[in-house]
Amino acid sequence: MLLKTFGWSFAATAAGLALAGVLWGWQGLAIVGILSILEISLSFDNAVINAGILRKMNPFWQKIFLTLGILIAVFGMRLVFPVVIVAITAKLGPIEAVNLAINDKAQYEELVTSAHPAIAAFGGIFLLMIFLDFIFEERDYKWLSWIEKPMAKMGKLDTLSIIIALVALLVSAMTVATSVAHGGGDKSATVLLSGVAGLITYLVVAGISGYFEGKLEDEDEAAEEAAEARAAKGNGSAVGLAGKAAFFMFLYLEVIDASFSFDGVISAFAITNDIFMMALGLGIGAMYIRSLTVFLVRKGTLDDYVYLEHGAHYAIGALAVILLITIKYEIPEVVTGLVGVVLIALSFASSVVRNRREGSSGDASGEKPEVTSGV
Repeated sequence: MLLKTFGWSFAATAAGLALAGVLWGWQGLAIVGILSILEISLSFDNAVINAGILRKMNPFWQKIFLTLGILIAVFGMRLVFPVVIVAITAKLGPIEAVNLAINDKAQYEELVTSAHPAIAAFGGIFLLMIFLDFIFEERDYKWLSWIEKPMAKMGKLDTLSIIIALVALLVSAMTVATSVAHGGGDKSATVLLSGVAGLITYLVVAGISGYFEGKLEDEDEAAEEAAEARAAKGNGSAVGLAGKAAFFMFLYLEVIDASFSFDGVISAFAITNDIFMMALGLGIGAMYIRSLTVFLVRKGTLDDYVYLEHGAHYAIGALAVILLITIKYEIPEVVTGLVGVVLIALSFASSVVRNRREGSSGDASGEKPEVTSGV
């Protein structure tokens, strides 16, 4: 199971490190290895979130996520994305931007860094919406019930998450964006525009994927009642609908992954400004995150450890706040990575304690323990 799931990641690691050694020597090999570890530490919570979505998809789309999805993650976000950002901010053509990235790495790094306020605002608001929609939803299991119970009641106001996100964006534009560390000057207008774009992107992608997911669930219920009748008529509408639902959930996954990759790409410039070295190291890390996502799905880990999703979403909320703060202030990468790891570790430990408590309760009564809401 482990080799089957992580086999491609192991192979990518061996090939990537060997290529780094050949192209850049021992120093390049070390840098690529460090970048891989950086990406894994910053994106571990991404794997948990992705697993919660991916488990709703069939094996075919899980394979698409591992194949086409990894190409988008590695070449799109880790290689093409920084070049596109430079081309847009510096008003250069694609060829000029690539030439700058290869031949004038210092200037390239400076241009990417100056675009950080826009990237942080877009990604911060997008991730904040993911966290808010989670925390405001009524759930069977509650990890930090003293927070989640009142939040679920407040969540009955459908637009509350949007209101909070807009307030957070407005506060960011009026405070940290007035004098930024990256590029200098007042970036309030840029932060506002990018944050609104992040909010709109979330609402569009999440709304469409949610719509088709709901339609798919309705179709599944109807299929259980009239499967023989549909088979006799040769009606393939359910298959087409499932395909649409899976496609938009896949699109949602890719947008989430893109938002998570922002901090990894920017943080990588603290280690190297070579785009190919960066893409190779971050790409290896992205492979492990993809494999870990599938591993969590196939092992049913999220069903067994019910608070993992809670911990991951709290980590997303923390990352969203950190991204908005970094518009002006420098925050060490180790802090960003540790926040997510600690929150997920605590949620895992809470899940283990709950499972033991429920198991003991079931053994004592001789019956299967009831589902509880947790802490």
